[in-house]
Amino acid sequence: MALDPAPSAAMMSRFHKIGIIGIPPLDVIRGANEHGLVIHDLDEPLVREDLETASPFLPRVYCAILRTAVVNALHLELDAIYVDTGPGKCDCALHTATILAEALPIPVICTRNTDTAGFGTPLCQARLPLLARMQAITAGVKSAAPYRNPPPVCAPTAGFWGVPPRDFSILGLFPDTTHIYGWARCMENKTPADHALEARFNPEVPTVFFAQSFCAKTALARYLAKKHPHALYLDVDVHTTSSARAKVQAFLELSGVHP
Repeated sequence: MALDPAPSAAMMSRFHKIGIIGIPPLDVIRGANEHGLVIHDLDEPLVREDLETASPFLPRVYCAILRTAVVNALHLELDAIYVDTGPGKCDCALHTATILAEALPIPVICTRNTDTAGFGTPLCQARLPLLARMQAITAGVKSAAPYRNPPPVCAPTAGFWGVPPRDFSILGLFPDTTHIYGWARCMENKTPADHALEARFNPEVPTVFFAQSFCAKTALARYLAKKHPHALYLDVDVHTTSSARAKVQAFLELSGVHP
């Protein structure tokens, strides 16, 4: 396994398709963009394979995001994988990189994203469907370009704090005026290790504090939910269950929030 926070241009020039786990530093993404590489975000479900395919490599107590990354890495044709193992991801990502480096015939390159130059968070604060905004935020990790024509900011009526869920369907329960907080906001800002930004929330709006089951961020989600005057703490594993949907719907309705 290679550890190279600033991959050389010569190295990238040999690649055509790469995978990323987490958010590698902007220099990595910029280099990939300049070389016209196809970038696959391995954190998202990209192949039609059972998640149990990851079981020989990762225990089930790892979050569904990292297990999804392993399944993608095993089944996609890639030239290299770049993994953020810095403070913006988790130790589990480092262990996953170690395992993939042994299992795959391609380079698995560990990076540490400590970028601090903020790109802004217009999508997190816009009046648009929450699901579409989250899709745009996750797609944005594959580009180093600054945002163009950002949508106007709206006044929030609800909050979604947390990571992008593996199952985006839960986002369809929220109104278009939901503001996004937590690590997802750090994603849009392209500063995944900005813990101060991640910990922000708006105490004036009812907020769902979400984390993927078995993710280390469940601790922060639950902690902040206890501090918030009107919050719901929720963790979901692979798929959004009917119980989770009912909890969110009831919380929003009882809070006077309407789609």
